[in-house]
Amino acid sequence: MFYLPKIIAYYMKNLLALAAFFIFCAATHAQENVRRLYPGAAPGSEAWNWQEAVSDTNMFNTKIVYNVVNPSLTVVAPEAGTANGTGIVICPGGGFHTLSINSEGFDVANWLARRGVTCFVLKYRLVHSVTNDPVKELMAAMGGDVKKFNTEIAPTVAMALADARAAIAYVRQHAAQYGITPNKIGIIGFSAGGTLAGGAAFGYTPDNKPDFVAPIYSYMPPELVTTVAKDAPPMFLTAATDDQLHLVPGSLMLYEKWLAVGKTVELHLFGKGGHGFGMRKQNLPTDNWIERFGDWLQLQGYVAAPKAAPQDWPNLNRFAADNEKVKAMQAAGKRVVFMGNSITEGWLSLDPAFFEGRPYINRGISGQTSPQMLLRFRQDVINLMPDVVVILAGTNDIAGNTGPATLETIMGNIASMAELAKANKTKVVLSSVLPAFDYPWKPGMHPVEKIAKLNDMIKEYAAKNNCVYLDYYGAMADERKGLPKALSPDGVHPNLAGYKIMEPLAEKAIQEALR
Repeated sequence: MFYLPKIIAYYMKNLLALAAFFIFCAATHAQENVRRLYPGAAPGSEAWNWQEAVSDTNMFNTKIVYNVVNPSLTVVAPEAGTANGTGIVICPGGGFHTLSINSEGFDVANWLARRGVTCFVLKYRLVHSVTNDPVKELMAAMGGDVKKFNTEIAPTVAMALADARAAIAYVRQHAAQYGITPNKIGIIGFSAGGTLAGGAAFGYTPDNKPDFVAPIYSYMPPELVTTVAKDAPPMFLTAATDDQLHLVPGSLMLYEKWLAVGKTVELHLFGKGGHGFGMRKQNLPTDNWIERFGDWLQLQGYVAAPKAAPQDWPNLNRFAADNEKVKAMQAAGKRVVFMGNSITEGWLSLDPAFFEGRPYINRGISGQTSPQMLLRFRQDVINLMPDVVVILAGTNDIAGNTGPATLETIMGNIASMAELAKANKTKVVLSSVLPAFDYPWKPGMHPVEKIAKLNDMIKEYAAKNNCVYLDYYGAMADERKGLPKALSPDGVHPNLAGYKIMEPLAEKAIQEALR
């Protein structure tokens, strides 16, 4: 199997990085319903008597499903009148111990459903976890005897593949019920789920043959790789060459086998992205892998060309519904809005306790620059009628996320937000830009000097315009004037320890603004 010593070393040394990489919010599943895969107990695991469970608090810092006993399909259907007859089974990954149910499951389903595909998110059988921390158990098991570990999970892998085949057969059997064309049923899987998607392309029957397959950063154990059939389905493959689990050779092997017998196959290898990128946003080309998958589906005749969508550059829709709820609520105390980028957004994910029970509203959006924040400032801040706004902006501008920007332009946008707030009787806290020695998504930008100069400009503006200056930089910078590893997995985004330094500073600044 693919649980080699290199994999063990990667996980054991990079838990914080994985936690920071997994950005996790609950998905909204349009028109969904759940169907048991088998009418009774799943064949081969009739004696299993434990209960399926969900963990939101774990070392991966994402919602995971574990202890699946009764495999099921959650149907995510397109909006009425938009289905195009294509169906797909989606297999999340998680080392056959857990399922990354959002980034590799429902987020994928929602994207495809918006393009007319009827999606079936598969919960397949997993290794039994005896505690409520399956990720910790997985790490301990992988850190022991590798051969023993592989032997122990082998029966579960076989049952999971049986579940994937049964899922395809179920969709085909019920194609008319879901408005699906019986010969337009595919399967996509990620990591361990990719093993199932790839495995389904071999040894199939007419009932469970996939019409297209998409193993994503998957590994194909040798015992699953047999002869490519004459009617083998078209295949889409993608991975990142810096995959920490070194699984790229598996994708290359599948590509070469399909190519050798003249079967339709497309492979995308990204230079950066790591393992497990799924639907996460890293400001890297891997963010758009699913667009390439959509292009491929279109070429194969499984989806139509997408209609041009209205542009929402500042992401005005992100908090539109939440803002209406906030406006209808009476604040229990002095309301404070935190306006910012991924550092602000990630704060709520990594330390929700800081926001719970306080009249604090998080309005951070990953990747945003100061002009985007300025455009949404009225609806995401002013209209909520806060007593204080805490503004954290500038690092993504320096990184050039939305194009080149001078320090004067960045400062002008921050000043405009401050002046809008003050005009509406909201006190202003202006945060320093956090230290960063380099940007992992745009290396070589040399941001140290620009961050220091921008912070001087923010501090000077705050002093002259009756705003509170909140100095995160001075409390967090290391000798390189970057963010130390103890406070950040990637040198830009704080971990929990980083946020614990920021929190008392923020509270002190808020209290100062309210005086």
